[in-house]
Formats: sequence, structure tokens, C-alpha cells
Amino acid sequence: MRLSSAVRLYIEHVGRVRRLSSATVRAYRSDLSDLTASLGDPELADIDVEHLREWLWEATQRGVARTSLARRTASVRGFFAWVTGEGMRPDDPSLRLVTPKRGRTLPAVASSQSLTQLLDDTREAAEESGDPLALRDAALLEILYGAALRVSEACGLDVVSLDRSSATVRVLGKGGKERVVPYGSPAQRALEAWIVRGRPALLSDPAAPALFLGARGGRLGVRTAYDVVRRTVGPVVGADAVGPHALRHSAATHLLDGGADLRAVQELLGHASLGTTQIYTHVSTERLAAAYRLAHPRA
Repeated sequence: MRLSSAVRLYIEHVGRVRRLSSATVRAYRSDLSDLTASLGDPELADIDVEHLREWLWEATQRGVARTSLARRTASVRGFFAWVTGEGMRPDDPSLRLVTPKRGRTLPAVASSQSLTQLLDDTREAAEESGDPLALRDAALLEILYGAALRVSEACGLDVVSLDRSSATVRVLGKGGKERVVPYGSPAQRALEAWIVRGRPALLSDPAAPALFLGARGGRLGVRTAYDVVRRTVGPVVGADAVGPHALRHSAATHLLDGGADLRAVQELLGHASLGTTQIYTHVSTERLAAAYRLAHPRA
């Protein structure tokens, strides 16, 4: 069997059987398509570890980041594990492939004071104007920060996802895993204003389930959500390319700064591994060290 044919079957498997997220499936498809193009679509049996090393080396020469190289390695390993499991070839050439070490970069984080002021000002301005899009944007920002959601999770919310009496939201996270997350009174107020005053003005289909809507009445797209956050939160974080993850990062950091248990934050964020959550402890440590260097006379 040719590599391209096996890749096509594998992509169907991870999408339909393993039910991985659409973003993960796209990443696998991109990585394995690049491998196929680089190797010239050989027979599966003809691929060895040196082919895979050459492919990664070529990516390094093109300036591909270490995190992307690590993801490509993981994609190839997952693919060949499936190939051998399905009996398409007897051995796995990716077993001796070394994964490049990922560089841990600290996420962009806004101060709690500046972010609180920004969100309050945004919500109050939206409520005063009554503009549907402004009400939507205020509610979106509040739920992204208040519940520490991924942007795909926020855009995927339906109205029935909210339990407005208990101020919790049922979220469908990575891998189809559900979790119930609380949100605070500012988010509750912004969501009520959006649902009661803003959403009906944009709604094109009364039966539409989506919580957040675009200007034409359909479900809000991830790209539009990115634009909302970049335009609103970017100046506070001090980065032009800031996206919705900055609000999630900030929420996690502020929770730990406030004394929240690391396991509780892991549950809130929907992380499968505690190690993923621990990066936020590094953020808190970095901020503490920076404050020490600025303020302590013996620093």
C-alpha cells in the first residue's frame, strides 16, 4: 500500500473512530501530507527511520519551530503505531525517532487589575449602547476569562449549555470530554444582557441552538472570536498577536495567584495532564521574581 492511501485511512480513523478534535485531525493531516510529499509517496514497506529523520531535518532547515517538530514526530509515531497495529507492515520505523525537546514558553498574561477594569468597562459600554454585537463581545470576553474556556469551546456553546440558575456551563472539550465549569457574577450579568437584549436581534433562525452568533445570525466563528479578543485585550496584554488563549492563561494564573489548588485548576481547564497545568505555576513564579527584583533593596 502507498503511504498516501494509508494516511487517508488513518485520518478517517482518528476522526471517526477515535473522535479527536477537528483541530487535531487537521494537524495530523497536514503533518502526514507533508511527509508524503517529501518522500514522494513510497510504498509503506519501503519507509525506514532514515527517511523520517531526513524529513525532520528538512523541516529544521526551513526554520520550523521545535514545538512543531515535536508535534510532527508525535503525528508520525501515532500513524505508524496504527499501521503496525492494523498489520499493514510488521515493524514500526518511527520507534527510534527522537522527539525534539519542546521549549517551554510562558504564556502572555494580563494583570488581574487591568483585566478586571477592561472587562467592566467593555460590559458597561455595551449595556449602555445596547448594540447587539457589543453585548455579544462583552459576554464572550467574560465567559472566556470567567470560565477559562478555549475559544473553540466558547464558540461551540449552545444556549442550553448554560445553567443560569447555578452559573455553570457544560463544556465539550478536547477528545469529546465534557466538564461543568462555574463562572462569576460579571459573566452572568454579561450573558444575561446578551441573551435577553442582544441575541434576539441577530437571531435568523428561532430554533438555532448556538449561544454566540455572528453578524449574520449563524454560529460565531473562531476567527471572529480571535478578532474580538485581539482588538479588545491586545492593548492590555501588550501584544499585537494576542488571542483568546491569553484570557485562559490569565484566568489560570490568577486562580493560582489567589491560592487555588493545582488539581482544581487542572479540572477547570480540562487538562488531561497535571504537567500541562503546571506551566502556570512557572508564570506565577516569574511574576513573583520580577516583583522581587523591582522592589527588594537587596535584589
